[in-house]
Amino acid sequence: MKVEFRVKFDVVSQTFEAIVQWGILFKLSHECYSETCRTEYVPHGPLVHCKFLPLEFLNCSEPLNLNGNETRKKELGHGCLKYGGQKHEEIEFTGAVCSVLQGVECYGNKTFIKDGFPCIKYNGHYFVTTLIYSVLLGFLGMDRFCLGHTGTAVGKLLTLGGVGIWWIVDIVLLVNGMLTPDDGSNWVPYY
Repeated sequence: MKVEFRVKFDVVSQTFEAIVQWGILFKLSHECYSETCRTEYVPHGPLVHCKFLPLEFLNCSEPLNLNGNETRKKELGHGCLKYGGQKHEEIEFTGAVCSVLQGVECYGNKTFIKDGFPCIKYNGHYFVTTLIYSVLLGFLGMDRFCLGHTGTAVGKLLTLGGVGIWWIVDIVLLVNGMLTPDDGSNWVPYY
């Protein structure tokens, strides 16, 4: 009877140890890396906090255009009040909603707001190309057609560049930064 009890006890204890070991292995293989698990973040561990990932590992949306609505910006905490600007001081910077790419492991929420995005939009207007159009075909209004100023471009075309005066004035305006794309976009910074 003692031997039988001892055998049953050994079988039960071995089963219990196997269940405990399986539970530990399961826990290790299914660790939770989000802030909802209430586990402490280990800064010297292998996982980087999701907010510190470089842009190559993130899918970020365009900054929101709030069209000057300051109340909405205070509610959201991010967004652009105005787009554009020719100088660095004129450009507004804001946050955008970013999500981590699939298959990238990191600690924390996988969707978050990342700061540092400029409120600029590019629509394919190149300064050098427009300047060449203005110098070579400006008397036909090609530069204004290129920038989207269709009404004044037709007037410039019909008057042959205001008999040359409008043509020269537009070159000066373009070089000084006073003649810009009609849609409010910025010049594309490379050729």
